[in-house]
Amino acid sequence: MTFVSSTKDTESLTLTLVTEFAAEPARVWQVWEDPRQLERWWGPPTWPATFATHSLVPGSRCHYYMTGPDGTRAHGWWEITSVDAPRRLEIEDGFANEDGSPLDPEDTTSFVVTFEDLAPGTRMTTVSRFRSLEQLERMAEMGMEEGMRQASGQIDALLAEDARDSAGEPAAG
Repeated sequence: MTFVSSTKDTESLTLTLVTEFAAEPARVWQVWEDPRQLERWWGPPTWPATFATHSLVPGSRCHYYMTGPDGTRAHGWWEITSVDAPRRLEIEDGFANEDGSPLDPEDTTSFVVTFEDLAPGTRMTTVSRFRSLEQLERMAEMGMEEGMRQASGQIDALLAEDARDSAGEPAAG
């Protein structure tokens, strides 16, 4: 992965992360679409994710949790609001109870992920939009920006497996 930029904009209440990958958009899309691949990179390395439910269909709800080094589980939910595979994905995101229900239905963020064909690679831009400056600052204090950067940095390992597979070498598992 090539990290391009990370920008926190307090006026527009957004956090934008731009990364580039040496794979076409359809392949990068798969790391979002396949829950087993998503689990291998969503969340920073010390807080791996498990998706209990996952479907990238508009109107569907996903439930996941991230497990910290001490075994603590932080639950979250997504509502898929728009899908234009493999170009754009829009999600409403929030903290969840253990059963996947919203912890606070008003404390949500939305994010839009776009996949731009760079021929031969992909630029993935993730724009997170917050409801208030207080929410943006709280999420920044929780380490969201660095966590997103670390999480995205794990995608290359998945993409590298494709290169090893096509070279006739065993895939990592």
